[in-house]
Amino acid sequence: MGLTKWAYTLSESLLSEPLPRRWEHSLGVAKRARSLSPILGEDAELLEAAAVLHDIGYSPAIAVTGFHPLDGARFLRDQEGADERVVRLVAHHSCALLEAEERGLRQELEGEFDLERPDLVDALLYCDMTTTPDGTQTTSAERLDEIVQRYGSETIVGRFIQRAAPEIHAASKRVADRMAEVSGNGQPM
Repeated sequence: MGLTKWAYTLSESLLSEPLPRRWEHSLGVAKRARSLSPILGEDAELLEAAAVLHDIGYSPAIAVTGFHPLDGARFLRDQEGADERVVRLVAHHSCALLEAEERGLRQELEGEFDLERPDLVDALLYCDMTTTPDGTQTTSAERLDEIVQRYGSETIVGRFIQRAAPEIHAASKRVADRMAEVSGNGQPM
């Protein structure tokens, strides 16, 4: 079974029934990842696999710490023997180190999982932060507003996402600029 087929099957088995909206989001993030293939080259399949798996740590079947990047990455590494690059992308998706800091888990996350290449970290962040909870496209600004509204500005997630906002917007711009460059029109896609 190929990497992406395996990733979709695993993600669906963990998310579709207990968390159907999270599953829809994950499918939308994976679709967004596929759209970036012109700038990803040989890493396109890797990013799509990480995209569909990025939120599996929310699954009640594998959640341990309550911090989904860490729980998902540990499960992929320890139970699935997944590709280490996919594991690293899941562990560090969407500025996870900042949220880990809010939760007192930064040392665990940093100690267990190295960072993946910055351009791939940016690409997954872009895909996640330009996809709504229902799997449709949005802007990073609208997505951040939605997260703060959903969780509240004074919660762990609310505080983290506000701290991460400058990097989320910067990464989104870097990816959009790269896509515009390859499209040849100089305008973000």
